[in-house]
Amino acid sequence: MATPIHPKTVNKAPVTQATPDSTAIIQVIERAALNPDVDIDKMERLLQMQERVLDRQALMAYSAAMAAMQTELPSIAERGKTNNGHYATLEDIVDTVRPIMKKHGFAVSFRIQTQERGIQVTGVLMHQDGHREETSMLLPADTSGSKNAVQAFGSSTSYGKRYVLCALLNITTRGQDDNGYAAAPVKLVTPFQAGQIRQLIAACPPATREWFVGKYGDAEQVPRGDFDRLRASLNKRAQPNRQHH
Repeated sequence: MATPIHPKTVNKAPVTQATPDSTAIIQVIERAALNPDVDIDKMERLLQMQERVLDRQALMAYSAAMAAMQTELPSIAERGKTNNGHYATLEDIVDTVRPIMKKHGFAVSFRIQTQERGIQVTGVLMHQDGHREETSMLLPADTSGSKNAVQAFGSSTSYGKRYVLCALLNITTRGQDDNGYAAAPVKLVTPFQAGQIRQLIAACPPATREWFVGKYGDAEQVPRGDFDRLRASLNKRAQPNRQHH
C-alpha cells in the first residue's frame, strides 16, 4: 500500500545534462542497434552497458538535486504534544517539504506492511530522473492510552511515516516558540563523533560534501541531536571502496 504525499504532476526541475562520455557511449549503442549484422550477445552486453550509464546519470542527478534541496529545507516546529514532550506532526512536515520537493523534482511514497512482529513502514524517495532510495522502520502497534486496534495501527503508521521521512530528507525539528533558536546552547557532537562524520564525508560524492559544508560548515559544528540521522544518511551515500577503516 503506497501513500504519496505529492500531486500527480511534478514540476520538472532542471535535468542534469549527460556527460559527453556517457552520451557518446549511448550513441554508439544506438548505431549498433540499427546494424543487422551485430552479434546478439554483443548487443545484450551493449544494452547492459547503456543501462549502467543511465543508472549512473540518474544517481548523479539525484545527488545534485538532493544537495540543492537540502539548503532549502527548514527545521520543522514541534507542535504535536504527548506525555513525553513535543514532536513535529506528519501534517506539518508534509506541508513544509512538499513544495520544496516538487521544485527539485522529488516525490515520496510509503508502503505499509503488517507483519508478525509489528508494522513495517517504508518510505521511498523518488527523483524525476529515475533514481530512488528507501528507508524502513519496524515498530509495534501503539497501544498506549487505551487505543483500540484501529487507533493503534494509525498511531504507529503515522509515527513510522514521520521517522522515515525525516531520515530520508535529513529533517530537523525545533520547539515551536523558539523561532528556530534554542533557549539553551545547542550541544554539539563529541570529538569522536566528529571524527566519524569526517570519515563518512570523505567517502561521499562531491555533491554530498558540498551540501554538508553549506549546512554545517564543519563536523565539529553538527548538533548532537542530528548525529544519528546524519550518520545514517551519509552511510547510504558513502562509497564503500573509499572509506578508511
